[in-house]
Amino acid sequence: MDTNKQNQEGLIYMMTKVQKWGNSLAVRIPSNVAEKISIEQGSEIELSVGNQILTLKPKKRKPTLDELLAKVTSENRHSEVTFGTIEGNELL
Repeated sequence: MDTNKQNQEGLIYMMTKVQKWGNSLAVRIPSNVAEKISIEQGSEIELSVGNQILTLKPKKRKPTLDELLAKVTSENRHSEVTFGTIEGNELL
């Protein structure tokens, strides 16, 4: 059974059990924690171990072109930029 506690800084502390999954071990991530760090099934996670501490960190993924374009609004879109007259072999 998972037990969640959240402190004043918004950090979540929890106890859970490690369980067998094939030849490996697995830890379940509760849905409220997954939502808080924006991960879902298939998300890549960076795992690091040092000094008997295991850290799991979501891998930052690059946004798609569609996601970037969806953020363009009339408020944050700049006007056309002109660089002056053609003076050499610039492409038109």
